[in-house]
Parts: sequence; structure tokens; C-alpha cells
Amino acid sequence: MWQAIANLWRLKHLRKRILFTLMVLAVYRIGTYIPVPGMNVSALNAGAGNNALFSLLNMFSGGAFYRFSIFAMSVTPYITASIIVQLLQSGVIPRFEEWQKEGESGRQKLTQVTRYLTVALGLLQAAGFTYMFARSGLLLPGANNWWSYVVIVVTLTAGDTLLMWFGEMITEKGVGNGISLLIFTSILSRFSTLGQEVYANWFMNQSGHLFLGILKTLILIAGIVVIFALIVFVQQAERKIPVQYAKRVVGRTVYSGQQSYIPIKLLAAGVIPVIFAISLLFLPYTIASYFQSHHWAEFILRYLSPQTGWFMGAEVILIILFTFFYTHVQINPQQLAEQLQKHAGFIPGVRPGHETEMYIVKVINRVTVFGSVFLGVISVLPFILLGAMNLTDYNIQGTSLIILVGVALQTMQQMEGQLLQRQYRGFIRE
Repeated sequence: MWQAIANLWRLKHLRKRILFTLMVLAVYRIGTYIPVPGMNVSALNAGAGNNALFSLLNMFSGGAFYRFSIFAMSVTPYITASIIVQLLQSGVIPRFEEWQKEGESGRQKLTQVTRYLTVALGLLQAAGFTYMFARSGLLLPGANNWWSYVVIVVTLTAGDTLLMWFGEMITEKGVGNGISLLIFTSILSRFSTLGQEVYANWFMNQSGHLFLGILKTLILIAGIVVIFALIVFVQQAERKIPVQYAKRVVGRTVYSGQQSYIPIKLLAAGVIPVIFAISLLFLPYTIASYFQSHHWAEFILRYLSPQTGWFMGAEVILIILFTFFYTHVQINPQQLAEQLQKHAGFIPGVRPGHETEMYIVKVINRVTVFGSVFLGVISVLPFILLGAMNLTDYNIQGTSLIILVGVALQTMQQMEGQLLQRQYRGFIRE
């Protein structure tokens, strides 16, 4: 591994990409400490402990929400916009479906739509937060006027738009996975709170119980390591569909038949379903927070509050549904079957064409059943573990661990490809 890291710095263009990514992430972390004018941060922190949504937003923003910095909304408007555009591509808006099939030019048009929608959703969310904070008395005395409201809304929206641009720049000029890396950095920055809570609950003022604190700490570390290992194992697992290519004659060249395979990953959708599910569950709870006096809002706040049983159940169901949806977006069985038939390839025992497509769909569905259920279980398992250890104030859930591992693996695989192109040995061993 150390040799692979040394090889990264030998490649000039890859070294520049890594340094550029680190620079953008550093600017992002600095921005999480720049406050929005007009907010009474001490009052926000005093009342935030009873609001599970605030705690979850604070985790995904890397602590920026409780500081109410310019990046307090994190990338949630962008993720919500991406979900909406992805869903509209599935036959809802024919123009979007046409753009999806146009290749690079179509993707650029869809990206532009996502940007505009991100700004619109950012304005809406920022206005909602400002309205809620104004009604709750969380603004400074001199900030209760329309001009201060405009400043807060514009500042939050500008911060969200800047984060979207940071993500695109990391994807284009950095190591890739721009938005995912921003979320990765935010979650990683919150891990220090776990150590602080463990120290406060298990070691401070616990004279005579030092051994018990050490034992519980070791159990906690072992549990996290096991969960990480399971996530890595499932993320890397794949089902190989054997493919046989027939003997072909092209001009005067004879191509002999050869064997290959189609790799179908157990989690082909990666961490996207987890991010989508959390973002979608944020939406009704956030809206209900603005209308707490209404009966329907009280119902949502009671049953869809983060860390409740109903919320975790809905999270598992949405993760499973989004995993199926995004897997079929990532892997097109019809296109795979057509490509095999075009290159004289076939799956042994399966007729080319429609039967091959149906066979691939069946394999994808079988594999995705296990992968989606695994994602759903892992998303709630750490919360149950931490609750059993009386660490209920710690708000990093299983979704955070999945995102951490998934983004780290995707980034490593991208750099692995860069190293292998130049015949350097990479990080991952067979």
C-alpha cells in the first residue's frame, strides 16, 4: 500500500489532481466556520439537542449547521435535485429521456437542469429555515427585519451553490466523486465527537470502573471494525456471468472463440441509494418543522423523526427501492444483450437476444435483493449498537459508515485505474 501511495506522487498529473482535491476540501472545511450574519448561534445550539433533524443535518454538514455557517445546508438541495431529475428521466418527461440517450451532450443538458433546480431548492430550503428560526426567536434582536431575512437566504443559497461547484470541480479536475467526497469529509470530521462522548460517559468520574470502560471501548471498536469489514466485503463482491465468443472471420483475420464474463456487482448502485433515501426522508420532516401547529405536521414530527423506529423502517424500505432503481439505471440489460449479440457473444445455455436480456435481469434482481437488504440492515445496525451502549447522543448512523466505505473504495478504484494505465501496482490485490 505504501508503495502504491509513493507511485501516486510519481505521476505528475495525478499528483496535481490529489493536491487540487485537498485544496478544495480545505477551503470547504474553512467555510464551515464562517457564520451567516444575523443568527443567534448560542440559542440555536441550546435548543438543537431536542431536534433530531438538526442533529442529522449537522452530521452531513460536518458541524456547519450548529455553527450556522455559509455551508449549513450542506449538499442536500443538490442531492434532492439529482433525485428529482433521475426520476423524471424514467419516462415521466420524454425530453429528459431523450437527453439521457444522447450521450455527453445530453448529460450536459441534464446537469444544467440539475444546477437550476439546486438553486431553486436551495432558495426554498433557506427561506424555510429563516422563517422557522425567526418564529422560534433564534435570530439576533437586530436581525428581525425583511432585509436581514434576504441576507440570510441569499447567503445560505450562495453557500449551497458554491458547494455544488466545489463538487463539480473535484469531479472534473480532482480525483472524482466530488459531491460524495464532500459528504465523506463532513462525516469524517464528526468522528471526533464519538471519542469525546466515550471519554465523558465511560471514563470521567467513573473511579473503580476503569476496566469496564476499557472493555466497552474495545467492544465498540471491534463492532465498528466488523461493520467496516462487512461493508467492504459486500461492496467488492460480484456475480460473474460467463460469456462465450464464437469464432469470427473479419477480412483475412480469424478471431478464435474466447471466454469472458460480465461482472455484476452485489452493490452496483454504490452509496447513491443511501444518500437518496436520507435526503428524501429529510423533506417531509423539514416541511413539517415549519408548520408545527398543524395536526398533519405533528403526525410527521412524531412518526418520521430521525432515530425513531418508523423513520428507520422507512429508511430501510427506501434504500431497498432506490437500490433496485439505481442498479437498473447503472446496468442496462437490453444494451448488454445487444452488445453481446453484436460481437458474436452468448451466455452458455441461453439464447441470444431477448432471452439473454431476461437472464441478465434475473441475475441482477437476485443479486440486488441481497445487496439492498444488506444496505438497509447496516444503515440501522450501528444506531442499535450505540443505543445498547448508552451512546444515544452520538448521531453518526450506519448510513454514514456505508458512505465512508463506499466513497473511499470508489476513489481508490479510480486512482487504481490511473496507476494500472502506467503499469504501476495499485492498492487493491486480487
